[in-house]
Amino acid sequence: MGSREEQKTQSTDFAGQAVATRDAYGTALAELGKRNEKVVVLDADLSGSTKTAKFAKAFPDRFFNMGISEQDMIGTAGGLSLTGTIPFASTFAIFETGRAWEQIRQTLCYSHLNVKLVATHSGITVGEDGASHQALEDVALMRVLPQMVVIVPSDGFETKQVIDTVAEYEGPVYVRLGRAKVPAVMPADYKFQIGKAYKFNIGRDVNIIANGIMVSAALQARELLSKEGIDAGVINMSTIKPLDTEILLEAAKSSKLIVTAEEHSIIGGLGGAVSEFLSENHPIPIKRIGTQDTFGGSGKPDELLKLYGLTAEDIVKTVTEFMRK
Repeated sequence: MGSREEQKTQSTDFAGQAVATRDAYGTALAELGKRNEKVVVLDADLSGSTKTAKFAKAFPDRFFNMGISEQDMIGTAGGLSLTGTIPFASTFAIFETGRAWEQIRQTLCYSHLNVKLVATHSGITVGEDGASHQALEDVALMRVLPQMVVIVPSDGFETKQVIDTVAEYEGPVYVRLGRAKVPAVMPADYKFQIGKAYKFNIGRDVNIIANGIMVSAALQARELLSKEGIDAGVINMSTIKPLDTEILLEAAKSSKLIVTAEEHSIIGGLGGAVSEFLSENHPIPIKRIGTQDTFGGSGKPDELLKLYGLTAEDIVKTVTEFMRK
């Protein structure tokens, strides 16, 4: 038995810890494997990067390296689910959602198979790997599919809870994770539920609906806006599908402006989902923060976030410009 300090270091709920969501996934998956013998894991020759290697080391008989063959991985995961197992299939987001989209649609969603797609290396914070590896369209591709649940955790603590929760859910799920470390934002008493957003607070002037790494930026923006006399609320919409429409209506009815913030294209992602719902149920001005109709680029994550307008300062600028008008 290790020392008290060692035990503290080994704590795996990630509350208050700045970690990459892919790292939280690897740890959560290995722990889940201990508790649930039905869990099996598939990877497309990227287990070191997706962190499924932790599961592979602990449970080699329940891990399948499918090689660079994403379509085969999805088909195999679907087949395994029919035996009563709970497959988690992982690779980079661009390959999982793009290269294997037809298999996801036809095999998993159409038949409502119990497969969990957990993709890493999403968004521009993939960094120097550049546009070819930066999925900015994956949420849109998954959100359009009938039967599919779509989740984008905000930090390591929420990621751990998401993995535990989706293992209990019956049906296909897409979980979007990142490569870079993200700040801890969720409170220690937070409990993730599919389809339920987390309300940090509701603002009188503007409410910022964010997910993933942009929740941290939204919270920073809230503090900056308060110094300018603007009352801003922040909501973590980690489940994009099904959307928490109840909290969206509350936010829209309480403020003058809704801002969405995501590390994804403004087309078809969180901004699209929020706009679609509110335009039909409670029309209100909406501003979408995200990448425009463009590909990513090579650079350091922080540099790219600034280049593509995904910072707290960009949220503040958007809100203050609206308020002046």
